Amino acid sequence: MFLDDNAKSEDRGDTLGGRIVTAREAQSLSTAQLARRLGISTATMQDWEADRAEPRSNRLITLAGVLNVSPSWLLMGLGERPMDSLSETELEHLRQSIERIRDQASLIVSELGELEERLKVYESYKD
Repeated sequence: MFLDDNAKSEDRGDTLGGRIVTAREAQSLSTAQLARRLGISTATMQDWEADRAEPRSNRLITLAGVLNVSPSWLLMGLGERPMDSLSETELEHLRQSIERIRDQASLIVSELGELEERLKVYESYKD
């Protein structure tokens, strides 16, 4: 069964071919680009991704290195899966969230400093 490029990563992560596609997309590579990096034909790469064929062990190790995943994840799905690329919208949302949290933390630090000063003043009157 050939996996469509719009299929979700989770849906295809149960086969070697699906994991190759997931890792390739996380690296923002096309099938042809990955094939060129490995020195194989695009047709061979398409066969691997569609689970019509499997790479030999030496190619699998190289493939894992190029895709920045472990060979055990490629073969069996064990270990950490690659992170998917984030869209510009998602990146902007992350930036805004970080800025908002940083602002909140700054306010908390400022308020904490003011409370500590009040406590010191109170304690100095008590003595």
